[in-house]
Amino acid sequence: MEAQTDFAGSRVSRVTREPLEVAYLETGDNLADIQAAWPRLEGLVGPLRGKHFYGSFQPIAGIYRACVVVGDSDELPAEAQQALTRGVLPGGDYLRLRLRGEPPEVYELIGPAFDHLTSVGTPDHSRPSLEHYRRRNEIDALLPVASATT
Repeated sequence: MEAQTDFAGSRVSRVTREPLEVAYLETGDNLADIQAAWPRLEGLVGPLRGKHFYGSFQPIAGIYRACVVVGDSDELPAEAQQALTRGVLPGGDYLRLRLRGEPPEVYELIGPAFDHLTSVGTPDHSRPSLEHYRRRNEIDALLPVASATT
């Protein structure tokens, strides 16, 4: 499957998400540090099967977090518990653009996907933008937006 290259025909949808408890590694907003954080996180948490991973990016602060979802029953290995910080990915309304393609090409679409989402909606800068790694070849780019009023 080839990676998408044109977002003009892509479906942007509005979704409401619940907050998620995560454990994360924090790094700066540069490609080399972000690329190094993921293998480190994966090495700390053990087998990947059944785990949910997110990237959390706060553009104004320049902070990126490589995250794994944890719950009350999740036991992280001792080394991971010491190395990772616990936090919450905020819920609320997001614009979603689903990216499909083979790694590593699909990863190169993340930045342009957020540029596209910003062109169709106004970001809520009080919450981070999220990357939900749904499958090896499928990523949801999630741009926080103000909640819809009814």
